[in-house]
Amino acid sequence: MIWKKEFTVGDMNLLGANTLVSLLDITFIEKGEDFLTASMPVDSRTHQPMGILHGGASVVLAETLGSCASHMTLDDGHYSVGLEIKANHIKSISQGRVTGRTTPLHLGRTTQVWDIDIKTDTGELICVSRLTMAVLKHR
Repeated sequence: MIWKKEFTVGDMNLLGANTLVSLLDITFIEKGEDFLTASMPVDSRTHQPMGILHGGASVVLAETLGSCASHMTLDDGHYSVGLEIKANHIKSISQGRVTGRTTPLHLGRTTQVWDIDIKTDTGELICVSRLTMAVLKHR
């Protein structure tokens, strides 16, 4: 188990209230021993002008998942911030929901690296992303 903080997906959903997370209707749905999942609608809020899922919306979902997961792996004396995110957009989608799943590649003392796969409800891969987090001490 990688989690150092006790939390439920309900707790995670409350953290996103009144933020970009709630504006895009990102909803956490599952916490596993070493993963976290969340979903997001593909609709007018997340479309680009051509009527398909905006790549930036996929990146918001990816960074939300990785950042929140990172936070939950740290003790109370530390916090994490994003250093870099990369995303490869594999396939377009114009409606429905997408679900992201994040797993850690590296949980170090000063950095963390998270992989995030975003898929359709039928399992088609939409986006793959990698997020690097800096781990910092509270002052």
